[in-house]
Amino acid sequence: MKMNDNGFTLLELIVVMTLMVLFLGLSGVHLANRLPSAKLDGTARELSALIRMARIEAMSVREERRVRIDLNRRVYGMEGRAGRAIPEGVAISVTDPVRGRVQGGEYDIIADASGTVGSCEIILGTEKRNFRIDIDPVIGSVVVKDYGKEG
Repeated sequence: MKMNDNGFTLLELIVVMTLMVLFLGLSGVHLANRLPSAKLDGTARELSALIRMARIEAMSVREERRVRIDLNRRVYGMEGRAGRAIPEGVAISVTDPVRGRVQGGEYDIIADASGTVGSCEIILGTEKRNFRIDIDPVIGSVVVKDYGKEG
């Protein structure tokens, strides 16, 4: 009898399937470890973008806009709009240049019609990474700095 060489043997299929399962299992662990970092990164980008948007909107409508951070309820948002939750595992702290570190309650970042924004420092962090959002009150710039892993 002639042997047909047009297909794969059962052993070849088992080896390929085993390698695929191993690869998918390892990539799942890797992605699960990166999830808190992605939440932190997303929160820092969203909050900084919201502050920038409040400044632009305040200048365009010639009225002040407020970004409120509720440290007790762990939410932030522009006044009069739906808020966003700060994800579990992400710590937040606010330092005001006059009042010092804000321990709890609500903190308002005010953007006025001239484009100035209240100065403060917001630190978002997990066990492995920290982001600092600095607001320049004169020119209204919002700068996000990634401090990476703590030493």
